[in-house]
Amino acid sequence: MESLDLPFLWAGIIAFAVLLYTLLDGFDLGIGILFPFMRDGDQRGRMLSTIAPVWDGNETWLVLGGGGLLAVFPLAYSIVLSALYAPIILMLLALVFRGVAFEFRWQTPRARKIWDRAFALGSLGAAVAQGLALGALVQGIPVANRAYAGGWWDWLTPFSILTAIGLTLGYALQGACWLIMKTDGRLQRQAYDLAKFLAPAFLASIAAVSLWTPFLSATYSSNWFSWPRILLVLPVPLLVALAGFVLVSGIAREKERSPYFATQALFVLGFVGLGVSFYPYMVPNSVTIWQAAAPDKSLGFLLVGAAPLLAMVLAYTAYAYWVFRGKTPEDHHGY
Repeated sequence: MESLDLPFLWAGIIAFAVLLYTLLDGFDLGIGILFPFMRDGDQRGRMLSTIAPVWDGNETWLVLGGGGLLAVFPLAYSIVLSALYAPIILMLLALVFRGVAFEFRWQTPRARKIWDRAFALGSLGAAVAQGLALGALVQGIPVANRAYAGGWWDWLTPFSILTAIGLTLGYALQGACWLIMKTDGRLQRQAYDLAKFLAPAFLASIAAVSLWTPFLSATYSSNWFSWPRILLVLPVPLLVALAGFVLVSGIAREKERSPYFATQALFVLGFVGLGVSFYPYMVPNSVTIWQAAAPDKSLGFLLVGAAPLLAMVLAYTAYAYWVFRGKTPEDHHGY
């Protein structure tokens, strides 16, 4: 493994895990965010039935991303956790609250409305916390003597609030497009109506964040606009525009699959955009991938175990989605 750039390889693995988390857990967080817009208890039960076989497995990727960061990039882990302690704790508490509500709502009909609110609040809280953490990370984390050098409230800024709004809208749109693909009848009709509002709002938030980001750092500006690098990154905004067109036209023409996959494409392209902005930093503007990495011997040892584990998780995730493919019947609302 001496010929491999192990820190770069591991940065790719962790980035892949985080991307899969946003793609897979995003739509079931979106289901929770949309709960308050669905007043019918049976419809809410059907919404949960569409994600019941996969929702807890989706969070595997968050564990892999966080655990991998601790093991492989301990310096980055210590700095990022110190800087983002508040939103990360909020996210974890919201995910726990949401998980409990998911399991309890169908056990107690008398308290079902309480657990429905808990599920919605937990989903919204997790999405907002992730958006705040993302915004704080993108705007840069000050480091001195290999430690976080900022203040307690540095994560709460106008930019991080904008990213929180954008990510929440994106998750809600994922949820609506998932329901369009997985349901029919009245619930699908409601999902189309929500998607018609959420799609332009999400695209507007992408545009706002994308225009603001290059002005946060000279590194970001150089990565996007320096010559000839601009020729390499130009396809990213062009593909975003194409995916946005497919999304809006698919919803308007009431297509069932294209809105969901277009939304996922927007998340992938947004993630690619973050990679373009961040490189070569693991902690933006402070610590590079190679400075943050553990020794190569440790990275090689961990890779031996991580490679088959990653393959197994991908395999069972793909199998679960294949087994439960197709639409959820209207009378299927056991949750």
